[in-house]
Amino acid sequence: MKLTDIVCFDGIVAQLKSKQRDGAIGELVGALAKAKKIPANSADAITKSVIKRENEASTGIGKGVAVPHVKHPMVKEPVAVVGCSAEGLDFSSLDKQPVYSVILLVSPMDNPDKHLQAMETVFRNLQKDDFRRFLRQAQSVEEIREVILDADGGGTD
Repeated sequence: MKLTDIVCFDGIVAQLKSKQRDGAIGELVGALAKAKKIPANSADAITKSVIKRENEASTGIGKGVAVPHVKHPMVKEPVAVVGCSAEGLDFSSLDKQPVYSVILLVSPMDNPDKHLQAMETVFRNLQKDDFRRFLRQAQSVEEIREVILDADGGGTD
């Protein structure tokens, strides 16, 4: 599985408006709904599920990155969306540092293997210093898109 298999390019938020974790999660879920990757009428329920999951244990994994994720019955395939914050967000990260890049993942309830594959794909890329750095430096949807395409080995000039 590649990032391009799960990331919704139409939902990318290059500059998150929210300065708070929960607001940023809501923005990203809303972007997935607007891009028609999740049912619009389930956006609030999915947002609440992600925040509930986040309250149980932070997905701020350190090095400026968070990966909020949840399994939800209204989703048929794993879908991820990327959001960036120039100022940084407090995700109660393991390293106590702000989060600048958020990759939100929503997966189906009935396919844990696909969820694990999607998580593994996201984390494999986030372990790369260059990927994290370029993602944090990206200023536009197009630049974020390029970072993801490059990570999958399919960058364009």
